[in-house]
Amino acid sequence: MKITGFLICMLFSLNAFCQDHDLGRDEIIRRYEQNLKRKPIDKSKFYFKDVVALEHTGVRTQKGEGTCWSYATNSFLESEMMRMGKKPYDLSCIYSLRCAYMEKAESYIRMHGGIAWGEGGEMHDVMNMLALYGAMPEAVYPGNGIHITAEKIAQMNDALRGFLDKIIDNPATGLARDWRQAFDAIMVSFIGDAPDKFNFDQHNYNPATFARKCVGIHPEDYVELASVINKPMYKEMTLLVPDNWAFNRVYNVKMDDLTDIVDRALSRGFTVAWEADISEPYFSWHHGIAYVPEKEYDEMSPAERHSMFAGPKMEKYISPQLRQISLDNLETTDDHAMHIVGVAEDQNHKKYYKVKNSWDTGNEYNGFIYVTKAYLKYKTSTIMLHKSALSVEMRNNLNLGTTGNSRLFFR
Repeated sequence: MKITGFLICMLFSLNAFCQDHDLGRDEIIRRYEQNLKRKPIDKSKFYFKDVVALEHTGVRTQKGEGTCWSYATNSFLESEMMRMGKKPYDLSCIYSLRCAYMEKAESYIRMHGGIAWGEGGEMHDVMNMLALYGAMPEAVYPGNGIHITAEKIAQMNDALRGFLDKIIDNPATGLARDWRQAFDAIMVSFIGDAPDKFNFDQHNYNPATFARKCVGIHPEDYVELASVINKPMYKEMTLLVPDNWAFNRVYNVKMDDLTDIVDRALSRGFTVAWEADISEPYFSWHHGIAYVPEKEYDEMSPAERHSMFAGPKMEKYISPQLRQISLDNLETTDDHAMHIVGVAEDQNHKKYYKVKNSWDTGNEYNGFIYVTKAYLKYKTSTIMLHKSALSVEMRNNLNLGTTGNSRLFFR
């Protein structure tokens, strides 16, 4: 994922964080409830009420790293563990990153450097690594006591790319024939060594047994969906984005299917992993709101821009053609991955998706953002969910069947 706009958003959120923590949480809630009782609802602000609230773990922060794909998907897996009645653990996002780097490095060499190299990735990367390498709890491997920072990940990324480029330039060297050990040593120097075996919660595990016994998730039971109008409908297609270094294929569905699928999943207790474009001015992490205004931002007056998030607004109608134009013009790109954990409605009874982010808790809604259906239709790259959350009709359209007939993610 790109981290377009992230640093700016974090600057805004720091100020909000300081203001929010002047009072205790209980006192803030008490004053808020008293205010609602004494005054009519202020239409210039947003007031949300949960309609569907699904279980999830706490908000974590990617600390400015370009690793939202790992944080969002591991958060999604944690909710899946809860849905299945398992004890949830914070899963190690750095372990998913570490494993993905090893697989990406092999693809980078075999493609002679002809794929994107960087911190970015896709949600299926976490599923692929779960299938290949297993998983670890955050408590065991956050980087083995090494303080992970965005700067350190960036430095590691540059060092690894430089190493791989030398191998590509000199393919006949002994190092090129046995590069994995040296590549791993570079990662260890930045993010520590992932243990082969560990004791956790008074039991002994390795990554494979922890994934099997504790996580208990089968990657083949999950599907990834996108929507374009220039590919066959309800068929698989390669996800054509730079961060899809694994060349994974996704199922193509209609634009309206995206929200229908998400709505059905949430209503039946399934959360959804979500990749989307967040570069638009009407996605505001600071305000915790994402919607599609009727008027283009460039056409707004200063006053209209200033009041963009001052309460509910009318939205633009999103057609499949409009969505496709935005994709073709690279106005909609796969900037960021997040985790949809519920549905809420505003004071006008309009529905929003409640989305868990990985930029800490310093915004208006303590780490969450409320997203309209129009925004999801317009700016979604992909969604991922358990295939059981799909209707029988949709599973048949995708040729998934009604029982265990899914394919493995990894290609």
